[in-house]
Amino acid sequence: MFSITVRDHMMVAHSFRGEIFGPAQRLHGATFVVDVTFRRAELDVDNVVVDIGRAGVELGSVLGELNYRNLDDAPAFAEVNTTTEFLAKAVADRIADRVRAGALGKGALGLDSIAVTLHESHIAWASYERPL
Repeated sequence: MFSITVRDHMMVAHSFRGEIFGPAQRLHGATFVVDVTFRRAELDVDNVVVDIGRAGVELGSVLGELNYRNLDDAPAFAEVNTTTEFLAKAVADRIADRVRAGALGKGALGLDSIAVTLHESHIAWASYERPL
């Protein structure tokens, strides 16, 4: 399996509901380093997994929709605990939508899967992988 990874970051504010979250129930900020890995079994006709430039631009665009926002106020996340795990899936689904819409080029339609990892710190991160 071939893969390429692009990286960006986002800064958000949010709070959680539920005793399990302790002090994180209060509004707090989070800065995430975000990696998206694109995978495919065979390279495309140009011998690439996906256009790395387009992949970076689309990741930046997806994160731009979330960056510097209080996620508690975002209608898409109403009444949802926007945990790191949840946000990894949300980013993956938005990237997948862009792949299907052709934003990463025709070659990207041959991708097998993508994985999104949100790094909370140098010691903790969460990932979500999905087929395309």
